[in-house]
Amino acid sequence: MTLPFLILALVTLAGATAAMTLRKLVHCALALSVAFVGLAGLYLALGAQFVGLVQVMVYVGAVVILIVFAILLTRSDEPGLPRALRGEKRARLAGLAVAAGVFAVLAWALAAGGAEAGIAGARPEATIDAIGSALMQRFVLPFEAVGLLLTAALIGAVVIAMEEKQSPK
Repeated sequence: MTLPFLILALVTLAGATAAMTLRKLVHCALALSVAFVGLAGLYLALGAQFVGLVQVMVYVGAVVILIVFAILLTRSDEPGLPRALRGEKRARLAGLAVAAGVFAVLAWALAAGGAEAGIAGARPEATIDAIGSALMQRFVLPFEAVGLLLTAALIGAVVIAMEEKQSPK
């Protein structure tokens, strides 16, 4: 293991752990973005530039921002977590049991897989430049349609949020 891999793995694990353990939802969403950035760094370190940049654009740039907006637009005035989210002892134990089971299955799969370190498949020739050229030449119409659809969804969400804020309670 190299030092950059260890640093990126620690950043990813720290962000994911913080996202699970923090009490405030906004802080959890921001910690989730740290975990996503760490994962994108791991992709970039592995030589998968397109997947790493898509990870940053889609998950950090879109999903986390959407989560933060949803939290801020639906925030209640009551402090603390709702009763359903406070967690009882049995629920925590059940969660730990499920996590231990998943870890055991993954560890068994890795041990039984017999992955050879020296065998690697042929690298695909799809570079970021080739993908960008395809998006801007062959697939420009679907690309623009998705952009318009996402813009319309964002405008609709803002209009709905403004109507809910203005309506009397």
